[in-house]
Amino acid sequence: FASEIGKAYGKTTFLITTLERVEPGTEGAVSAEGTAASVLGGLLLSLYGWGIGLISAPAIPISVAAAFIATNIESLLGATVQGKPNLEWLTNEVINFINTLIGAVLAIMAGLAFL
Repeated sequence: FASEIGKAYGKTTFLITTLERVEPGTEGAVSAEGTAASVLGGLLLSLYGWGIGLISAPAIPISVAAAFIATNIESLLGATVQGKPNLEWLTNEVINFINTLIGAVLAIMAGLAFL
C-alpha cells in the first residue's frame, strides 16, 4: 500500500536514508501519505486475517507493527542497494520478497515472545 499511495498521493517525499527531498517514485522515498497507507494497509490485512480466523485479536498489533517495520526496511533497501552496480539481481520483486520475509519473521518472533 505504501508505495502505491505514496507515488500517487505523496505531496512531499524524502529519502529514508538522508531525509533529502526527492521525487515521488524514487527508490527509498517515503512520504506521510505512504506511511499512513502502510499502517492502514497493515491494519486492514491484519483485521482480515483475524476475521477469517488466521490470527487472534491480540496478534493484530503485532502483525501491524511487523508490517510497518518491514515496509520501512524495504524503503531502506531500495535506497541503499536496489539498482546498484553488481546488485542488478536485487529487482523490485526481490526486494518485495525480502520485505514479506522480514515481516513474517518479525511477526512470528514477536508472536512467540508475547502471545
